[in-house]
Amino acid sequence: MTKRMKVSLIGGALLGIVCVIGAYVRSGFTASPEFVFSLWYNRVILGLVVGAPWVKAVRSKALLRGALLGLLVSFAFYSSTGFQDHFSFVAGILYGVILEGWLSRNHSDYY
Repeated sequence: MTKRMKVSLIGGALLGIVCVIGAYVRSGFTASPEFVFSLWYNRVILGLVVGAPWVKAVRSKALLRGALLGLLVSFAFYSSTGFQDHFSFVAGILYGVILEGWLSRNHSDYY
């Protein structure tokens, strides 16, 4: 497992915790354990996909790639909510950008 993958998986898990806390608060502390777990797991999968050994890219293209991957991965969760959880869907896109931004800040360390 590459350093990029390890860092991205940890980042996805941590962002998943942030996302779960936000979703739990937004639901008035009534979100089911299955919903909370699936949202967290979606963010871990996002970390896995972003952490894949992609071709080196300039930072702007890497950030765009993060947004696209965030959109694609988060769409799976979004569709499972009956297209109701707009906030988590948009957050997933932003999390993809955050992960790529974190990884692309120093190209040589994570490729």
